[in-house]
Amino acid sequence: MQFPVKKILACAVLAFGASLAAHAQIVIKFSHVVAHDTPKGKASEFFAKKAEELTQGKVKVEVYANSALYKDKEEMEALQLGSVQMLAPSLAKFGPLGVKDFEVFDLPYIFDSRDDLHKVTTGPVGAKLFKKLEKRGIIGLAYWDNGFKDFSASKPLHAVADYKGLKYRIQSSKVLEEEIRALGGIPQVIAFGETYQALQTGVVDATENPPSNFYTQKMHEVQKHLSLTKHGYLGYAVIVNKKFWDGLPADVRGQLEDAMRQATAYANQIAQDENDRALDEVRKSGKTEIYTPTPEERAALKKALIPVHQKMASRIGKETIQDVYEATGFDPSKQ
Repeated sequence: MQFPVKKILACAVLAFGASLAAHAQIVIKFSHVVAHDTPKGKASEFFAKKAEELTQGKVKVEVYANSALYKDKEEMEALQLGSVQMLAPSLAKFGPLGVKDFEVFDLPYIFDSRDDLHKVTTGPVGAKLFKKLEKRGIIGLAYWDNGFKDFSASKPLHAVADYKGLKYRIQSSKVLEEEIRALGGIPQVIAFGETYQALQTGVVDATENPPSNFYTQKMHEVQKHLSLTKHGYLGYAVIVNKKFWDGLPADVRGQLEDAMRQATAYANQIAQDENDRALDEVRKSGKTEIYTPTPEERAALKKALIPVHQKMASRIGKETIQDVYEATGFDPSKQ
């Protein structure tokens, strides 16, 4: 039986195209807004390396740090449109998408330790929150720590009264706005990459950051005082475009999930080390006075901030806040 030449050629072309597709390298653009030498920056590079290793070169991850592709206000839209495939935004970034439950992580003093935090991020509560992103075309892959935040300012911050009247740079979060107002301060939403200039020029007087962000963004050059309040948590969600992720071959997706598990363990391991190192560097610079609040000062600050939980419950969701309380054993009435 003979086959028409055109049909044979067509089949050959289709087979060749399928072969090319099977061997085509998958490129993942991974964008974030912080420096290479922060915990998130290092973990992103670690993931890129592991992804290429475990997929045997089928996947190439291109990491773009320091808002090289998009500013932090633009990156979420870029992910949803598929212009980038992967991001690691701060957890507060999901509020503007309508998933306000993630703002529970912004509540001051809701986590007393990293162990309490990880009961949420690695447990059922964290998974439940990620599920809420899927309707927005987003898959949540992992939570990465940056660390606990400290307040810095142009003046000493010891007593609660010292916080009053200052202008604070915050990231976009209604919870953080309420946190600052609870202290008698004035919140100002400013992009992370523009914070140094805002502090330098006096547009704002103060801000909050884990030490690694404070140091790598050189804020110690324009902030004379740093108070180790550990009042809030800053972490990230590694997310991916759902259409892209669902379209990957199952074996490749599994290999990338393995790479992400390893990168997450690495990220959370180095976060505290990097913050400790950054604090030492700030101390060595001699440009910023570092202050450790007394137990009484910390208790007073906590008392001033815990009411933010109840005030923001209608926004975040009482159920979500209660889920976190139950996971960590937190009792606001005993604070």
